[in-house]
Amino acid sequence: MIHIPDFANANAIQITFCILAFITVITAFLTIFSRNPIHSAIYLVICFFSIAGHYLLLNAQFLAIVHVIVYSGAIMILFLFTIMLMNLNEKHEVHKPRITRLGAIVSFCLICIVLIAIFINSKPIVGEYDSTGEDFQSIKVLGKILLNEYMVPFEFASILLLVAMIGTVLLSKKEKLKK
Repeated sequence: MIHIPDFANANAIQITFCILAFITVITAFLTIFSRNPIHSAIYLVICFFSIAGHYLLLNAQFLAIVHVIVYSGAIMILFLFTIMLMNLNEKHEVHKPRITRLGAIVSFCLICIVLIAIFINSKPIVGEYDSTGEDFQSIKVLGKILLNEYMVPFEFASILLLVAMIGTVLLSKKEKLKK
C-alpha cells in the first residue's frame, strides 16, 4: 500500500478551495455586470453551486445539499419566472444620480473593510466538536437549533419568500385599461 502524506491531502484541499473561490468570485461579478438578465441568473446558479462546494470542503454535506436544493433550485426558479414575466423588451433605463452611485461605492468599501477585519481577527475551527463534545454536523442538532433557538428568523424567511412570490405576481399583472 502506498502511504500518502497528510500535506498532500492538505494541498489538494487548498487547491480545490482556491479553484472554488475563483469560480465563486468570477461568477458573482459576472452576475452583477452582465446586461442580459438570463445570463445573470445562470451565473448566479454557478455561484450557488460553487458555494455548495465550499460547504462540502467544510464537511457540511447536509448544508451543501440543502443549499443546492433551496437556492439553486427553488429561488432561482422564482428569479427566472420573475425575469420571464417582466417586459424586458423595453430599453428605457433610469440613470441613477451621482450621489446614489457614490453612496453605493462607499457602502461597498465599508462592507469590504468590515469583512476583511472579521477575517483577520477570526480564529480557525480546530475540530467539529465544541468544548462540550456535541457534534454540530448532525441533522438532529441542526433541527433542534433551527426550530428552537432560531424559530422566529426561520419563519421570517418563509414570510419573506411568500411576499416575494406575491410581489412577482403583482408585477406581472397588467393594468386594465379604463374604458
